[in-house]
Amino acid sequence: MNKKVSSILQKTAIILVLATAAILIISAVEKKEDDNVTDVFINIQPLENGKTLIDSVDVLTTIERSFGFKLESQKTGIVNIERVERVMEDEPFVKDAEVFMDTKNRVHISIKQREPILRIIDKDNNNFYLDTEGQKMPLSKHYTARVLVATGEITPHEPNYMIAPKGHVLKDLYYLTQYIRADDFWNSMIEQVYVEKGEFILIPKVGKQKIQFGKFEKVENKFRRLRKFYEEAMSRVGWSKYRTIDVRFDGQVIGKDR
Repeated sequence: MNKKVSSILQKTAIILVLATAAILIISAVEKKEDDNVTDVFINIQPLENGKTLIDSVDVLTTIERSFGFKLESQKTGIVNIERVERVMEDEPFVKDAEVFMDTKNRVHISIKQREPILRIIDKDNNNFYLDTEGQKMPLSKHYTARVLVATGEITPHEPNYMIAPKGHVLKDLYYLTQYIRADDFWNSMIEQVYVEKGEFILIPKVGKQKIQFGKFEKVENKFRRLRKFYEEAMSRVGWSKYRTIDVRFDGQVIGKDR
């Protein structure tokens, strides 16, 4: 057999092997797409306190509402994994969703929740959370987050409030909340913010006094003076002596007796 014939036979053999492999792969894919989803596993990453704002039933209900059918027992070929991720990430409690199907046709859904940091009750009595990124979240039927509460003359939520000019009350409340949360002392001390005429009144967990904080400006300076007052004056006279503590004016902390 000459070299030319041998070369042709080798190439033909390679082509036949590749064609056979392609047929087997296509057949396997078609068979897999014709198989049913055998199970759905849902993992919801809890918040820092171990709580969840949604559960597995909520996840399955959301998917069924969007697709028009349950994932279980459906043909794997009609289950769009990327769409499942998009559907879940459109949910207000979900920050991120990762979805994949394993070799046993089981769908795995991993959910990372948004974390509420502030509860708002605005002037129209709308009730909602802001999360760590300032996004609006509804209340959960499963768990009431123990976070700072803001009430009073608060304008209704606007989607683009975070890019609003200085002085937007929701924007200021968000950044005030972030400041309080970042400090262990204030995070354990302040439980409510009341808004009146564009100024903030802080309500502490200990004692019955109100803190006249004023506008969202010179925040660090105000908290520094307030903390010094708590550590020096309040430790001597007790938590019930003052009706109000005013830090609105530079260089001063004014305590008004009951």
